[in-house]
Amino acid sequence: MLSSTESQLDVQAALSAGEQALAGRSDSARLDAELLLSHALRRNRAWLYANPQAPCSASERTVFEALLAGRAVGRPLAQLTGEKEFWSLPLAVSEYTLIPRPETEGLVEQALQRLPPHSTARVLELGTGSGAIAVALATERPALRLVATDRCEQALEVARTNAARHAPTPIEFRLGDWYAVLQPGERFAMIVSNPPYIGETETPQTDAELRFEPTQALYSGRDGLNALRHIISGAADRLEDGGWLLLEHGFRQAVAVAAECTAAGLTALQQYRDLAGHPRVTCARYSGGGAA
Repeated sequence: MLSSTESQLDVQAALSAGEQALAGRSDSARLDAELLLSHALRRNRAWLYANPQAPCSASERTVFEALLAGRAVGRPLAQLTGEKEFWSLPLAVSEYTLIPRPETEGLVEQALQRLPPHSTARVLELGTGSGAIAVALATERPALRLVATDRCEQALEVARTNAARHAPTPIEFRLGDWYAVLQPGERFAMIVSNPPYIGETETPQTDAELRFEPTQALYSGRDGLNALRHIISGAADRLEDGGWLLLEHGFRQAVAVAAECTAAGLTALQQYRDLAGHPRVTCARYSGGGAA
């Protein structure tokens, strides 16, 4: 890591040392070093470029070294910096939350297409994690009455932080497992969820960084469909007539998710692809037992 014998280390030298420390351990060693040093110095990257000779204090070097050590063993950048951009919003994340992915923005897009600009609809997000989806919806549709659930209190603390920072109107957060925290007869115009959907048999094939993220937010039974099945099977009892269920899922699960929706009596099935061209989001409608 950084040389402890040097009395001073400037920005340029720190970046070079950081890049060298991450070489062969990251596909973006220079960028990672810049982001981590920015975090350690509490400055943006533009400031680093403009001040290459600025000295780093001993305490800043210590923080930077710890960040580099974490990145060197594969810990995600977002966990190290405590922040990840989603829907152009800087969101807090932690070891208790899934790091928001670009693919999930497609889920937000489909939700917004079904919610008029001034909608006051009740919307339920199941398994909110960092609150990324609920907060994004709140920023675009501030009149929505949003309820977001998660079974992890530490994750909800992060979600509340993000909502307080970005949401123009309050989001109601509830601690509990899926539908278990809802009141009898409580219904919504939309249910949206990015549940865990990696199968246990897929574990060896997944990104190595996933080992640092909460397993309960990633894995869901042998085929990855346990949570999806539970959400789909309970949707009709929690949706208003004409309400929508929107789900993110694995690209190999589109056919199975469609079949589960049909079996649950949901109609108007629509599926959407992510930027890589993979089927990633399924939308289905509840019509009170009739045709949509």
